[in-house]
Formats: sequence, structure tokens, C-alpha cells
Amino acid sequence: MSPHPVEALLRPPVELWSALVAAATGAMAVLAPWALMMPPGVAHAAAAALFTLAGIRTRQAWRVIRYQRNMRRLPSYRLRADRIPLSRHKLFLGRGFRWTQRHTQRLRDTIRPEVQHYVQPGALYQWARRKEVAWESVPVLNVVAWLLRQPRWWNPLRPLPAVGGTPALHAVEPDEQDVWMDLGERVGHTLVLGTTRVGKTRLAEILITQDIRRGDVVIVFDPKGDADLLRRVYAEAKRAGRTQDFYLFHLGFPEVSARYNAIGNFSRITEVATRIANQLPSEGNSAAFKEFAWRFVNIIARALVALGRRPDYQQIRRYINDIEPLFVEYAREHLRRFGEENWKDEVEEIAAKISERNLSSALKGRDRDAIALMRYLQAQDLYDPVLDGLVSAFKYDKTYFDKIVSSVGPLMEKLTTGKIAELISPDYLNDDDSRPIFEWLEVIRRNGIVYVGLDALTDTTVASAVGNSMFADLVSVAGHIYKHGVAEPTDESPAPNPSRVPTISMHADEFNELIGEEFVPLLNKAGGAGFQVTAYTQTWSDVEAKIGSRAKAGQVAGNFNTIIMLRVKELATAEMLTDQLPRVEVFTLMNVSGVNDSSDPMSGVDFQSRNEDRISVSEVPMLTPAELVRLPKGQAFALLEGGRLWKVRMPLPDDSGDPAMPKDLAAIANEMERTYITNDHWYRTRESWWHAIADTDALVTPEAEEGG
Repeated sequence: MSPHPVEALLRPPVELWSALVAAATGAMAVLAPWALMMPPGVAHAAAAALFTLAGIRTRQAWRVIRYQRNMRRLPSYRLRADRIPLSRHKLFLGRGFRWTQRHTQRLRDTIRPEVQHYVQPGALYQWARRKEVAWESVPVLNVVAWLLRQPRWWNPLRPLPAVGGTPALHAVEPDEQDVWMDLGERVGHTLVLGTTRVGKTRLAEILITQDIRRGDVVIVFDPKGDADLLRRVYAEAKRAGRTQDFYLFHLGFPEVSARYNAIGNFSRITEVATRIANQLPSEGNSAAFKEFAWRFVNIIARALVALGRRPDYQQIRRYINDIEPLFVEYAREHLRRFGEENWKDEVEEIAAKISERNLSSALKGRDRDAIALMRYLQAQDLYDPVLDGLVSAFKYDKTYFDKIVSSVGPLMEKLTTGKIAELISPDYLNDDDSRPIFEWLEVIRRNGIVYVGLDALTDTTVASAVGNSMFADLVSVAGHIYKHGVAEPTDESPAPNPSRVPTISMHADEFNELIGEEFVPLLNKAGGAGFQVTAYTQTWSDVEAKIGSRAKAGQVAGNFNTIIMLRVKELATAEMLTDQLPRVEVFTLMNVSGVNDSSDPMSGVDFQSRNEDRISVSEVPMLTPAELVRLPKGQAFALLEGGRLWKVRMPLPDDSGDPAMPKDLAAIANEMERTYITNDHWYRTRESWWHAIADTDALVTPEAEEGG
């Protein structure tokens, strides 16, 4: 680094001249010491000093030459997946440098008009690019055009890499190094922002590769179902010897996908209704219908749990359309356990006396046995909260009932249609289906790897509903880990050890498609349970539009301690990074010259001239949104470890010769089918899923016990 305030690297490498003179003089001292009038001993000593000086000056000149070369073309940076560095304490991001005032100064120097020939490609390069197009269809000359297009080392006019942007943003520091982030910072969550096709998925691959090799629980949410990302996740699981713990959940490939009950696991029974109702619109008059829908779904869920049945979308849809069978089943079970011995005879007597003409309009068309059960229960005056809810729903006029739950009907129809219904409403007792059913707590216990492809391009509503239900389930699991840890209870130690906290690395690509009420607690409360979220999105406006509130979007943004920003096109998104940076002082060199005539004819001085170099200091932002807009693909600015700004570029993928990388999705599907066939049903845990039945206050109540 130059000790002077103004560093000049965009200039001719004048150090070469002094290096050449020193080297020539040193050679003369060795070969012809008599020409320098030196004895041999002195000449050799002088030659050593001169060669040393030549080496120093050459090194200084090479620094200037390399700096100017990088301004036009950065050296290629490729890295195979198996060569990605791995640390138990650090996270590798790529190669780069710490951005300081010096780099802001150098970047401002590149925009001066007099140095553009050092920054921009030369005239010969521009000529080659023009001839590529002009000679493309000309016989004989098209061969020359083809040679000019070749990105080979032997082509001095080869085109620049198709990454766009301004190479100077990274070339301002020729001495780059590996960039690492402390793993302790990941629990503060990471936000990755970048427009379309600028390297977000490549960065995700680098981070996921390290997480898998490190042995973490890895959960990847991919709304669009990127094939390259899936291949990478599977390849790394295979390389790490963890294919038996790899589970593919993909709504677009139900034949090979694992199954998952989005509402079958919970800590409180009310979570079932919340997960479904949160997918409904809540603006304007829709808010009231949303609350009604929540109530009736909650009634159904409580009844199913009380009957010992696991809720799923199929059952919820069935009983929303017709709650009568559920009411009859629950009422009979309730009376069988707590009713009098002759309750069946009394119900039959009541049913025989029912006349259609004397029924209210709400009960007309109902089964007589159901009406009789309702009247018998009302006469017994037995208190049961679940039964009270079922009776109230049963008494509603069907037309009125259909209106107040109309908002949830289309959603349930989408979730229970076609092969997708088998994935999110699995039959636990069907042994003919070899596809496993995974549960998040068991995945965490096994240090599993789960890829979730939601196929949002096909159906956004279903993708959002399933994704948000998964997030809600993970929040519930986080609460369980807080209280009980992840160890499975045994007969010797029925209470698991809460001290063991796993590392759960969750990657949410295009998370603006998934963001909802369930995602916020996952960010601000689940860190203590080992969750470390890395979210990827294009612009922050996408998140604000999805949430519908700028304040809530700000709440979400405040939970990300680490920001990695690739090229963005939105000013507001760029300002999320630049507004957090300080202002720095930069130096500007001004040339001043002037001439003054002499007024004294007797002085002998006709005029006076002066030339001055003035240095002025101004305060500018360390980084502006314009720089973020001009970033090349695969490069990013990262705000790490409490506000330290790093400039990073990710390595380009190099999958050639990678034996673990599958050729296509079909190869993954074949391997998954073999894995599923040999996989035992590990998801059948000894821990009862309906441990939350205590929250329902169902079936067994003090009043009921006394009556029984």
C-alpha cells in the first residue's frame, strides 16, 4: 500500500523502467565489471543490490499490471463440490476481501474519464466482438468468427465471461482470500437477496454442501422445485453416506415422494385449525368467515383426536361438507363410555316419535337417529366441550353452514384432489405403500436430510398451504425441543434430556412464496432450539407484498443478523444494505496551473507560472445502491458478524467427473424407490402423537366421571 494519501494504480507501470535499468546494470557489473570501473568483488556486491532492487521494482510493477488486468477480466474461479473447504467452526462463503475506505477510494478512481482505457476493454477486443456477428454467416470467415468466440487461454481476444456487471467491483482488491463466517452467527439467521439468475441457488448449494458434510439436520424448502438444487442435495447426501436419512418430498413427483401429514402433529389441538385458517384471506369481510372456518375446523379436529384418530386434510374436508357422521360417531362413543345402560333404547324411542313436519328447518333432511341422539344428550345435561361444539354445528341450517365455511371449501378441495392427497393425507395403516411418512421430530432425531419441492409454478395455493403448515409444525417441534430436547423417551428415562440441542439448518429458497404468520416465530423464537434459517428471495418488496404489511415485513427483516446481497434491481432492496454502512472520506486530486504577468519592467521577470496538485477530502457513502445494481453474477456483498462488510464471489460449479452427481431426476427417483423399499417404518414412534389430547378437555370430565 502506498504511504501517500492518493494511491495511483491506474497508470503506466513506470516501475518497469527502473527495474530494467537496475537489472541491466547488475548484469553489466557481473559480466563486465571493468566497464563500471569496479573490482570484481565490489561489482558482484553491487550486482546483488541491483538485482534486489530490480526484483522489488518488478514486483511493484506486476502489482499494477495485475490490478489493471483484473479490471478488465477477473481470473476464473471454479471449484468442485468435493473440494469445497469444510470447517467445524466456520462457514465457507467464497473468495473475497474485507471492504474498507481504501476500496471505496479505488472504486471512485475507476470512474474518472482519463483512466477508462485501463478499465474498459480495448479497441481490438471491441473489433473482435463486432466481427463475431458480422462474419457469422460468411463462408471461410465464419471459422475465424468461431475462433474468436472460443473462451480458451490461447485466444487473446476471447469474450468476457457471461456474468455481466462491472469487474472493477472485485478487482479493487487483487489480494483476495477465503471468506469464512463464524458458525455461531448462523443462529441469528441469514438473508440472501438477489434478482433472477445471479447465483442465489449456487450460494445455496455451497452452504447446503457444507451443512450436509458437517452432519447437521438439513431441511431445504424449494417452492419451484429446482432440478439442479435437488441433484446437488442428493449428491452431497450420497457423498456423505447419508442417503438412508435422505427424504424427498415433492408435490410434482408424487410417485417417488415421501408422505407427510401437514396437520397430523401438534402440541396443542388448536394448531390444526390455525394451520388451515391461516391460508384463508383475512382482508375486509373475509376476516369474519375466516374466524367461523377456524371454529368449525377446530370442532372437527378436537372430535377426531378425542376418538383416537389422527387429523388429516381428507377427514377435515369430509366433515366440513357433512358433520353429521362425526357427530353420530362421537355421540355414540361418549354414551357408550359415560351414558346409562339403556341409552340405546331411549334413543330409539325418541327417534320413533320424531315427525318430519314438526322439525325446524335446520333439522329437516337430517337422519332421525342423529336428531334423537341430539335430543337425548340435551336431556341428559352432560357437559362435554367437544360434544357441545358438535351439537352446535349439527343444529345449524345446512345452507347457512355452507355459507360460513365456504371460504375453506375450495382450499380443502385443492388439497385433497388427485395424487397429492395421498402425500399430505397419508394412510398410516396401508402397508402396500412403501413410501415413508416422515415427521419432523423423527427427522431431527435421525439427523435427517429433507428436500421439500412444493411445485409452486403449478399451483401456488397448494404450495403455500403445505409450506406454511410445515413451518407451523416446525415451530411446534421447536417448542417441544425447548422443553424436552430431542432424545426419545425410554422406559428407564421417560423424560428426555432437554440439554441436547441439535443443529437444524433450514434453507428456504424463494421464501417470499412461503412467508406467512408461521414463519415469523420460526425466526425470532426457534434459534434457541437449534434452528438456523437461511432465506433466499429476489426483492424485499416481494416479502412485503406477500405479508401485506410493511411493519410486519420490517419485523421479519429485523430477525436476520446476516445479509448477503447479490445483484439487485430494486432501490429499496439495495438500501437495506447500504443504509447500514457508515460514510467514509475519499481523496480527490486536483491539478491547478496558472500564469501571472510581471508589472515591474525593471525586475527582469516577464511572467510567473505555477503548477499545483491539491488534495481535497469529501465524505461519501461506503457503498451506494448503484454498485449493487452493477454486481456481476456470482458476486455479492455480505454484512457479517455485526456489520462487517465483505466483498465475496462464489466459485463456479464444476460437476465434471463428479461420481456422486446423478445425471437427472430419473436416476434420483430410481435410487429413492430402492431406498423406500428397504426402509422400515421408523416414523411409527412409541411416543403417542395424541399426547396433546389433554388440551382438548374431551371425553373425560369431572361431571362425566360422576355421571358414569
